[in-house]
Amino acid sequence: MAILKIARMGHPVLMSPAREIANPTDPAVHALINDMVETMLDAPGVGLAAPQVHVPARIVVFHIPEGRGGEGEGEGGVPLTALINPKIELIGDEVEDGVEGCLSLPEMAGTVSRHTRIRYTAKAPDGSTIECEATGFHARVVQHECDHLDGILYPMRMTDLSTLGYSEEMSKGIEIEDGPVDGPVDGPEEAADARAD
Repeated sequence: MAILKIARMGHPVLMSPAREIANPTDPAVHALINDMVETMLDAPGVGLAAPQVHVPARIVVFHIPEGRGGEGEGEGGVPLTALINPKIELIGDEVEDGVEGCLSLPEMAGTVSRHTRIRYTAKAPDGSTIECEATGFHARVVQHECDHLDGILYPMRMTDLSTLGYSEEMSKGIEIEDGPVDGPVDGPEEAADARAD
């Protein structure tokens, strides 16, 4: 396993749709997933998409820390999960604003409106099918990470760029309730709770 270099906003790999994975059980896919997990945990973050490590493939890894799960998901969070070729279905019209950050936009955060309830399907590394309904932070993380697979970074989803800024500076003027998805808020403990990607 290895810690991979994370692409930052502006790199072409982050701006184009990623390719489908033909064989989820391929050992090369498993090696990439292992490296992505190690990179995500080292960053630290709660999610990471393959394009963020310079690989234009439709793979996402994430975990939801205890106490951060959505409605009806309990306080146990979501264990480490790898999604290959994920697809998202939005459920209902309810959306919610939340602060997001991204490992590809270090030290920054912004307010993004996301659907509060989704259903996603994907292949697991063993070739089985994953089907899950997600709410709250879980739904936000999956939407954020899957956006990377289509060349979308969270600022492209923002409707008010006045809420985009450096996390450290923003925290001086407002309280960030949940912390940003994916990106650090500063300090390893806060960062682990705050990132989706």
